[in-house]
Amino acid sequence: MDNHTKEIRSYNMSRIRSKNNKPEELVRKYLFSKGFRYRKNVKALPGCPDIVLPKYKTVIFINGCFWHMHEGCPFFVWPKSNEEYWTKKLIRNKERDYENQEKLKQMGWKVIIVWECELKKERLDSSLRMLCNRIKDITVHSPEVDN
Repeated sequence: MDNHTKEIRSYNMSRIRSKNNKPEELVRKYLFSKGFRYRKNVKALPGCPDIVLPKYKTVIFINGCFWHMHEGCPFFVWPKSNEEYWTKKLIRNKERDYENQEKLKQMGWKVIIVWECELKKERLDSSLRMLCNRIKDITVHSPEVDN
């Protein structure tokens, strides 16, 4: 059973942005401040990655814990209303994520997933530092990546 009326639920859902949302902006601003240069939402690549670092041949997806079924995360809870619709939709999202990541890897791209919960206030600084380290680590361990 939904806690909101149909109108309120519709309004709430309409406010959810698929790109240029707050988690993406946090990551992009941090990466830029650390000297990384990137492209946003490159449609030519499978899954239209949120951030593409061509120099490092790396793509970053910033995934919402609910929309991408982050396993073990307190921010992912199965909806109690319209269960059949949501089950089908969320499972398909997860399958599509996997398919796109595999295509990117076959194309030689490194794939990094940043979860929305990793960008909450108490974890933000350490998560962003770890992200930079992962990008730099990819460069050190991948001879095909230009420096």
